[in-house]
Amino acid sequence: MTRTILLTSILIAGLAGAAQAETLRLLTWGGYAPDDVVQMFEEQTGHTVEVTKSNNEEMIAKLRATGGGGFDLAQPSQDRVMGPQMEFGIYKPIDMSKIDQSQFIESMLMATMANTTVGDEVYGVPHVWGTSGLVMNTAEAGEVVKDYTDLCDPAVAGKVSYRLKRPTLIGFAFAMGEDPFAAYGDEAKYTEIMEKVEAKLIECKANVKTYWGGGDELMNLVRSGEVTASMAWDTGGWKLNDDNADITFVAPASGALGWIDTFVLPAKGQADEAAYAWINFVMQPEIAARITAAAGNFTASAGADEFAEDALKAKYQASFPQEAIDNIKWYPPVPAGLESIEGEVLDRVQAAN
Repeated sequence: MTRTILLTSILIAGLAGAAQAETLRLLTWGGYAPDDVVQMFEEQTGHTVEVTKSNNEEMIAKLRATGGGGFDLAQPSQDRVMGPQMEFGIYKPIDMSKIDQSQFIESMLMATMANTTVGDEVYGVPHVWGTSGLVMNTAEAGEVVKDYTDLCDPAVAGKVSYRLKRPTLIGFAFAMGEDPFAAYGDEAKYTEIMEKVEAKLIECKANVKTYWGGGDELMNLVRSGEVTASMAWDTGGWKLNDDNADITFVAPASGALGWIDTFVLPAKGQADEAAYAWINFVMQPEIAARITAAAGNFTASAGADEFAEDALKAKYQASFPQEAIDNIKWYPPVPAGLESIEGEVLDRVQAAN
């Protein structure tokens, strides 16, 4: 009788566990959900994970198309949370009582929460952060290229590349002495700044070897020597440095552009418990260090840098002396409507002869 009760209890417990197990549909960036981390999470929690790799533009488009459906956890950059939520209502609030806040770098958690608050509700917490700036062959372009607009210098004509995306507009604006972030609340002023940047980028077209679309494409161009100076992410420069010590990431004189990729809950997500479990799992320092190893960027996990590879820490310190860190321009939330202004500018630059 006792054995029967025990077996029945085990069966009931097993069924209860199975009922609680959820499939987490994760919309994220490459490297943020490495296979070994997914496997560890699934083994320890009983949840399963379906990973869809994407980028900011695609994430917002997918969630807009479904009204916030199709995924249970997404990872847009912090400047893509407040605006899209106010305009499209594609996220739902985060229950901060279900987040282990002690695992986060406090200042980064507080800043991200503030930048993703709509009304009285928090919609995002930080995960991975990094910067974009200059990736170049310092032996060939280091004396000439100190800032974004130096990519237009005749000395590097035909050996330059950057994306036709909003970071290029923002970077060029800062290098031209403007403060585009300060103009976020003034559409007329922002339009004026973007028009100046547009003229500069059209003038610069003759210098551009190609406008790169993907990281692998750019890395091949720089590795082969076809491009000696570019605007790109810090991780790209550090990876290239493994092959050629002259190639690395350089923080521009006007400041690298800092970003934070967040965790957000899509409005129609169906696996909130698995989503919270994933956030708390990957923010553990040793797990976060595995993500840093896969993605190349550091996370907002407190203490995770202690587990990072020595080589990556060395590259980071070489690219970011303290003054460069203090000069990082962190992306604030993008007000509704600004991206349409930027899109029109990028279209005109693309079409210009």
